[in-house]
Amino acid sequence: MAAKLNYEVLNKSGYDGYILKDAPVKVLQFGEGNFLRAFVDYWFDMSNELADWNGKVALVQPISMGLTKLINEQEGLYTLYLRGSENGEKIDRKRVISVVDACYNPYDDADWAKIIEIAKSDDLEYVASNTTEAGIVYDGSCTPDQLPPTSFPAKLTVLLHERFQAGKKGVVILSCELIDNNGKELEKCCVQHAKDWGYGEDFIAWLQNDCLFCSTLVDRIVPGRIRDAQEVARLTEENGYDDPLLDVGEVFGVWYIEGPAWLEEKLPFKKAGLNVHVVPEVAPYKKRKVRILNGAHTGFVPGAYLAGQDIVRDCMHDDTIRGFMNKMLYDEIIPCLPLDKEDCKNFAAAVYDRFNNPFVDHQLMSITLNSTSKWKARNMPSFLEYIETFGKLPQALTMSLAAYIAFYSNDVQRREDDGLVCKRPAGNEYKIQDDAWALDFFYAHKDDSAADLVKAVLGNKQMWDQDLNEIPNLTETVTRDLELIRDKGVLAAYASVL
Repeated sequence: MAAKLNYEVLNKSGYDGYILKDAPVKVLQFGEGNFLRAFVDYWFDMSNELADWNGKVALVQPISMGLTKLINEQEGLYTLYLRGSENGEKIDRKRVISVVDACYNPYDDADWAKIIEIAKSDDLEYVASNTTEAGIVYDGSCTPDQLPPTSFPAKLTVLLHERFQAGKKGVVILSCELIDNNGKELEKCCVQHAKDWGYGEDFIAWLQNDCLFCSTLVDRIVPGRIRDAQEVARLTEENGYDDPLLDVGEVFGVWYIEGPAWLEEKLPFKKAGLNVHVVPEVAPYKKRKVRILNGAHTGFVPGAYLAGQDIVRDCMHDDTIRGFMNKMLYDEIIPCLPLDKEDCKNFAAAVYDRFNNPFVDHQLMSITLNSTSKWKARNMPSFLEYIETFGKLPQALTMSLAAYIAFYSNDVQRREDDGLVCKRPAGNEYKIQDDAWALDFFYAHKDDSAADLVKAVLGNKQMWDQDLNEIPNLTETVTRDLELIRDKGVLAAYASVL
């Protein structure tokens, strides 16, 4: 049986990659899960190698149960595989990450005392976090005498107050939670706790002026653990050690950090040549991600499923589906984005590589979950802006709206508690999952003609906040597209706009 990974075992294994055993702790990170270890810790680890940053990350387990014991048994070491496709080439990169110093459980008194010590350290420069979308919430029941306070913002407020009282300089806070304005929302919570607890105006001024709360946009798919026992056994034998913390992420990764220009010079990422960028605001980059990456998924997937495809990668090998996606992205979505067009095209090219990832079987049916709200949020803004800009309907986006309707209405079988059951043209049943009102609507209209169904869907203000029938030529065009899908199939319909 292979020994568990640590520095001694790694040395004996013959690993010849970059490793840094000792360095001062410069980052206090809330979260020790797969995403942060494949994303934030990866960037800092690369900065040690490429920019001589010479720093370590101390991890804080955000909830009472976590990975502290395992991480410390492995002395912070873990193996990261970045897998995917780059410029059409299969990539499988292994790296042992050595940036983690240790992990601490704040619900252990001794560990909480150690976390406070790190918070007051002269070496500390950054706080990073990903405590899930529910992590950045103001909880008025938290008090500073709790050891520790329950919520993440309350813990952070206590630690920053300890740092302030020790007379230390402010820190940069890099919030990675998947909510809008994550950094600013976290700052609001901390200021409110400081007011509640009577921490004083001087501390609040230090919090707002000396500390920098950065909103950030993170982008890397992290499947995390490998679940195939045979592959785990193969990698254990190859590596010469056992690693229960082994992590897997896609090769693509980009991090946008909202902040002033000086921050880019302070952070080590630019010097290391990494795909991490300090920008005046992250909102345009979020819009780019939602419109291009997420919009592509929602735009072609429901139709591709009806055409007989099951996973995203196979769609990229179908000339018609790929051509349809590219027309939608390059001819209709990118021209309406308020960003550098070449930058958007490069991002779209990376999207193709990401969808073509040979290591990830991304199921189309998982993407179709809640397609009604997804089409409204991801595709409708591009659709409406195209009409406003060019004075005509975008062919591919209009067809994708027809494909969405086709997916929700193809040979409807029955309404079940957890979904609407339809039949694919090939004959097998599939279950659509969405808000109950949306499924009830399609079930109620299951016997409508194409024309009546389109008129009802486009006129449903609960779906779109407006009557889309009022857009010139839209009702007739979507009806014609839906009839084409039903008569000739999705591939013929997608091909008709190319």
